Amino acid sequence: MRPHRTPMFVSALLLIGLLPGLFPALPAEKLPAQLSDAEFWNLSTTLSEPDGYFHSNNFVSNERSFQHVLKDLAQAGPGSAYVGVGPEQNFTYMLGVKPRIAFIVDIRRQNLLQHLMYKALFELSADRADFLSRLLARSRPANLDEKSSVDTLFESFEKVPANVAIARSSLKAIQERLVLHHGFDLSEDDLLNLERIFWAFGVGGANLTYDGPVQTPGIITGTGIMPTFGELMRETDKEGKHQSFLATEENFRMIQNLQKKNLVIPVVGNFAGTRALRAVGAYLRERDATVTAFYTSNVEQYLFMQDQWRGFYANVTTLPLDKKSVFIRGLIRSASGDLSSSPALPPTSRYETGLFPITSLVDAYKNDSVRTYHDILIGQR
Repeated sequence: MRPHRTPMFVSALLLIGLLPGLFPALPAEKLPAQLSDAEFWNLSTTLSEPDGYFHSNNFVSNERSFQHVLKDLAQAGPGSAYVGVGPEQNFTYMLGVKPRIAFIVDIRRQNLLQHLMYKALFELSADRADFLSRLLARSRPANLDEKSSVDTLFESFEKVPANVAIARSSLKAIQERLVLHHGFDLSEDDLLNLERIFWAFGVGGANLTYDGPVQTPGIITGTGIMPTFGELMRETDKEGKHQSFLATEENFRMIQNLQKKNLVIPVVGNFAGTRALRAVGAYLRERDATVTAFYTSNVEQYLFMQDQWRGFYANVTTLPLDKKSVFIRGLIRSASGDLSSSPALPPTSRYETGLFPITSLVDAYKNDSVRTYHDILIGQR
């Protein structure tokens, strides 16, 4: 016997049939699952601008609060594309965003070379301890394994002196990985600068800071109290949990996997320049991808000081965005609690990391309601 179909049932079937037309499917992202060596190097080269100037070497981050936004980043779900600036803190942000591709855009070619060094080390290393042994040019302590905590990891390496033989072997392996294995066309100057970066880690070890090797952790330098590499990796999120890319083997392997697939692409570019950011945006737009998170640190402070901020925000308006797209910003708060308009970090101030919706900034910029650095922090938060 044929089932009896009520008018409501028939109406439901008709509605289901109309759904694809009423709610067309969003276009699927066309981002590659992996890039060839030639594709990676072509992207890095063609997206880049000429080398620029910044007053510091910026070997490691100087932002202690960088893990405080990870929970909020992760709540948005797996991301599309990640864009960032500076050194190793990008790897930790990627853990929260879980992007399919990442671009690190920095005005200094030194930063590009440092990320190529990291790329080689991720690919060459069996685990976190092996990675640190190669990066810091020190023998691997016998007590370390894949279950070692990040505290144990760094406490153990801090007791081991630098080893020149390991340093030379590690540097040679890095150079061969980049030039011979991948076929990246690095100039003589590039190789010399790569060597200088590597030796900074070898000399400084876990005590390396933003400004370079120091003998005493927490030393006061010209730009304030700088955390060491070891201290940064042992920072925690707001709930006191270690979340850095070296906190666990799982975290390490996630970044290692992106590196092995050539999906972390370093680019030389001024945020206010005419090419790099726009070219990254065009690449993503062509592949129906969006910028899920954009780590700017406190670069915007410098852009306002140099009256270049309009160029940056004009570039941002060309990026493919959606409602989930956020800036990850480093904020400097004075002892009185006020947000500072100066990028200097005096001993009485503190650094904060916050998330800000990018689309709100774009709207404010287009409406001509952005005039000062404070406008983007207070008005758009």
